[in-house]
Amino acid sequence: MRDVASRAGVSLKTVSRVLNGESGVHVETAERVRVAARELRFVRNESAATLKRSGQRSRSIGLVLENVANPYWSALAKAVEDVARERGYLLTTGSSGDDPAVERELLDELCNRRVGGLLIVPSGAELGYLADEIDHGTVVVSMDRPAAGVQVDTVLLANAAGVRDGIAHLVGAGHRRIAFVGDTVRYTGSQRLAGYREALGAAGLPLDRKLVRRAHDAEHAREAARELLALDEPPTAIFAGNNLLTRGVLEALGRRRHEIAVVGFDDFAFAELMDPPVTVVGQDAAELGRSGARQLFRRLDGESGPVQEIVLATTLVARGSGEISPCAAGRPLTS
Repeated sequence: MRDVASRAGVSLKTVSRVLNGESGVHVETAERVRVAARELRFVRNESAATLKRSGQRSRSIGLVLENVANPYWSALAKAVEDVARERGYLLTTGSSGDDPAVERELLDELCNRRVGGLLIVPSGAELGYLADEIDHGTVVVSMDRPAAGVQVDTVLLANAAGVRDGIAHLVGAGHRRIAFVGDTVRYTGSQRLAGYREALGAAGLPLDRKLVRRAHDAEHAREAARELLALDEPPTAIFAGNNLLTRGVLEALGRRRHEIAVVGFDDFAFAELMDPPVTVVGQDAAELGRSGARQLFRRLDGESGPVQEIVLATTLVARGSGEISPCAAGRPLTS
């Protein structure tokens, strides 16, 4: 506004009156102000104007996650929205697609809107550019993965422990050649792969790198499972690293679903209705969202102290696919 006032040759108060539509400014003077504003590409910040009038921070929060179209993330977003609504806050949600450039664009836009707080499922890129916003009072909570480059409260899942439980369950069913199809996300992928390795070690089983595959989505998981099944010594069981990868693995198995045991990380809709019902390492996406949102509002309410890391447990849900015997592999299919 000072730049506009300088170019138009008027006072800051005159610019304010013109941009706020107030009376008492000569027509020609008002036009000079509007021309100067257009030339300088000045855009009135409605959020800032509201904050100035009310003396309060914006009663809104932002959520940036991987993909709201994924049922897992949509459940998390709904839980955050419910908590925000209870507190009288508006939630704005954006999907980054795990693209750091899109993530920064969304976060910059939310900060420009002066949201009171940010909930982020980080892509893994450095978020150091948020440090100034944090220093000026914007509350940030990271969910599902740690936020690189900033010290903020974090709500995580027991990724490695969940995979250890799933692999131990397969070992208990008699499996010794257990494949792992994991996701490519830096944090969850590495944590879940670590759990796989630890579980094999605990069972006295060697790590066969030919049985390890990484996949980004269901299509890649389907191809990875087909490659595993084509090995000279194929696995008798497959652990899938998330709900989309589980879907791809099951598609690849087709009619062999009763031969190869499957355990997936993440529950999903209708898993219990499939043939056979799918055994999963369940995690509560809604509870992850609620925990993150409640921690954010605790900070907005004035809670201080060092940053916190909250870890939520997983639960093994045995339904049938993870209980298939290794002896079933190679059996003739029945009609």
